[in-house]
Amino acid sequence: MPDLHHKPLPRVSPKHAPNVLVLGGTTEAGALAQVLAASSIRACYSYAGRVQAPRPQPLPTRVGGFGGVDGLVRYLADERITHLIDATHPFAARMSANAIAAARQAGVPLIALTRPAWTAQAGDRWQTVADMPSAVAALGGAPRRVLLALGRMHLAEFAAQPQHHYVLRLVDPPAAPIPLPDHHVVVDRGPFDVAGDLALLQRHRIELVVSKNAGGEGASAKLAAARQLGVPVLMVQRPVLPARTEVHEADAVLAWLGHGATPGVARGV
Repeated sequence: MPDLHHKPLPRVSPKHAPNVLVLGGTTEAGALAQVLAASSIRACYSYAGRVQAPRPQPLPTRVGGFGGVDGLVRYLADERITHLIDATHPFAARMSANAIAAARQAGVPLIALTRPAWTAQAGDRWQTVADMPSAVAALGGAPRRVLLALGRMHLAEFAAQPQHHYVLRLVDPPAAPIPLPDHHVVVDRGPFDVAGDLALLQRHRIELVVSKNAGGEGASAKLAAARQLGVPVLMVQRPVLPARTEVHEADAVLAWLGHGATPGVARGV
């Protein structure tokens, strides 16, 4: 994701102590929650509620949506939120777009804690596509054994290519029938390691990995395993969002809140 500009990260200095809403659900959000709690910063951690057993957090927690932009604006006002931190998954595009719009309407400062995107390395056999429909279209042709490392949200789209044997790695057991005629479900929760993902690809004789460019360390092992085995990867690019301030470290969020000295950068997306 290219940087459109670099400038010192604006430090927010409210008249009163911060009251922070963290839009979470990622490893980075959990690490940030630990930092906020250790710094005695008042904050609430919000889960979307898509995982059956979310990890406990050291902050007060809420679960579920807000009801779109208007609902989030009301929540920010009702709870007197002074700072909004978007630490959701890079592919949670609707939530991130809603956060940007709601923050602007409510006049609440917003920062995004994001993971750097993965980049291809020597030995990788990546085909990059812009979005999920493009990934589905790229799977035309002869049957293959495909690892769909996408979570459960996009599985129905791949029913348009029913000729493949799909291996699905999911955090929770599926609550509804999988709309793919030939599939195998592996229930597992990251972070994953290279040895485990090598074994997974070899055990299921995987010929293609389909992955979202989520970035981070917790799910990168499958890419290293595919590289070692010479397995091609179909990589779905991140969705494009409106411009916002982004950082990659919890310390930069503290600096933005006025509780640290580490500068950050403002990024356009």
